[in-house]
Amino acid sequence: MLLTIISSIEELIDQYKINLTQLAFCIFITTIVFFGSLMTLVESHLPNSIRQSFRYGKHSHKGEADVLISYLEVPKAWFKHFYIFAFGWSLLALCLLASSIANQTTAPEYALRFLDFVCGGPSNRKVEIDSTTALLGTVLLTLQCIRRFYETNFVQIFLKKSKMNLSHYAVGFVHYFGSIVSLLSNTSGFVRGTQPNEFSLKNLTQLQVVYLLVFLFAWQQQYSSNMILVNLRKDAKTGAVKTEQHLLPQGGWFTLLSSPHMFFEVVMYFCLADLFTPVRTWKLVFLWVASNQTINALLTHQWYKETFKDYPKRRRAILPYLL
Repeated sequence: MLLTIISSIEELIDQYKINLTQLAFCIFITTIVFFGSLMTLVESHLPNSIRQSFRYGKHSHKGEADVLISYLEVPKAWFKHFYIFAFGWSLLALCLLASSIANQTTAPEYALRFLDFVCGGPSNRKVEIDSTTALLGTVLLTLQCIRRFYETNFVQIFLKKSKMNLSHYAVGFVHYFGSIVSLLSNTSGFVRGTQPNEFSLKNLTQLQVVYLLVFLFAWQQQYSSNMILVNLRKDAKTGAVKTEQHLLPQGGWFTLLSSPHMFFEVVMYFCLADLFTPVRTWKLVFLWVASNQTINALLTHQWYKETFKDYPKRRRAILPYLL
């Protein structure tokens, strides 16, 4: 019975070209742009339930709490959970891709069927990316997942009382699930009837090398920015946690931006999206990341200016000298 239902769903997905991954990111983009615009333009007229659901972290809602929404909140420290998931999920994708390239074989049937299910069906998945490009992108995103896993589980200091809406928690899992799946969905060797290309560094184009270097620069600078935030809460001599309060960051890219870590997140995803230019899903991934990080950076910038009366006027929210 269950197998019959699954087969029927697969037929519908293939027939109507339903790409579940693209659908999820379209919903994310629409939601963040709509509610983000409301929050930045008419927040004072919005009910507390919306404001409390949308805000978290340093710019969390400080007014009267909605009882129902409060029941739907989880500790902000649970951010570490979806980085644990991303760590394992990205490594699995990397191993499958590397194995396929090394053995010059098509991906296993279970992987092909899974990709067919979540990415539009077998007749709608076409090869748009060679396996060398896919390997480069997968290695880079895996590096990001590993570093964020390390930071959130072993470095970052979360406020014990800080909460976030359950929707933010769920979106984190779907984001990494969809982003990593989309690295393989239109790759040679992961589309039925195709085989991966033989790997060679000579196959990398000059533009891909540039994106590799830019990504690694942004990756390192994001880590440095995150460490500045972490060290605000530590004693400089002992390394012990001295406060959980949000303090004013200084130095590094914080000289120009309120949220340089968000800026570099956008830079990294731009590099990946352009590497995967033909893949429509990765355009949506980038638009989602850019809109989400921008809205959060604007709210954070507003919070800094309201909290610190002598906040540096030259600092922008997320784009140096512009926004």
